[in-house]
Amino acid sequence: MFILLLILIVILFGFGFVHPLWWVAAAVLVYGAMRHNRGRGGGWSSDGGSGGGDYRDYRERRDRRERWDRRYSRQNRARWRREDRRDHEHRG
Repeated sequence: MFILLLILIVILFGFGFVHPLWWVAAAVLVYGAMRHNRGRGGGWSSDGGSGGGDYRDYRERRDRRERWDRRYSRQNRARWRREDRRDHEHRG
């Protein structure tokens, strides 16, 4: 997809030598592509760092993993206790 957009921009820029309106069309496509990429978490913020989407994605993954661990550790804890009781009763 990105390759096709890049080719289209180059073609429009080339047509700009025939009629300058094509340069405007190429500039609009470049601007739209940059806005679309920035909205998806890519691109740069105004301070030159990476976008805030990276940390937001990390935080969401971390929260999901913690919820998963809490949910299944409770279930496993009960199972482990039952198994320990059985082992203890079986040995004793």
